[in-house]
Amino acid sequence: MRKSYRVKSEKDFQKVFEHGTSVANRAFVVYKLEAKQNHHFRVGISVGKKVGHTAVARNRLKRYIRAVLTDHKAVINPKLDFLVIMRPYARNFDMPAVRQNLLHALELGQVITLTNKVEEK
Repeated sequence: MRKSYRVKSEKDFQKVFEHGTSVANRAFVVYKLEAKQNHHFRVGISVGKKVGHTAVARNRLKRYIRAVLTDHKAVINPKLDFLVIMRPYARNFDMPAVRQNLLHALELGQVITLTNKVEEK
């Protein structure tokens, strides 16, 4: 996923936290905020130390999340900035579990629509 698709600055993270809406399941919390100036969606990903004690573990989980978002890029609302926060419950998830739980959280938050969902691999 290209850097233009990422929420990177602390200011942008705080804007989504303070003015956006959130939904959650056991594994993920998703905050979303409509951004009028975007030509495509932007996402911020947070995996804390309670989820993975080492940087290697946290980065692996972030790669899984980015891979799911890249696979489903076509059905994500292009007018949104959203944040994906992984909870400690998901500490030992493998790729299929991350995919299933993340898609569920994104659908709950109406970031994607399951009826338009791209065929899962």
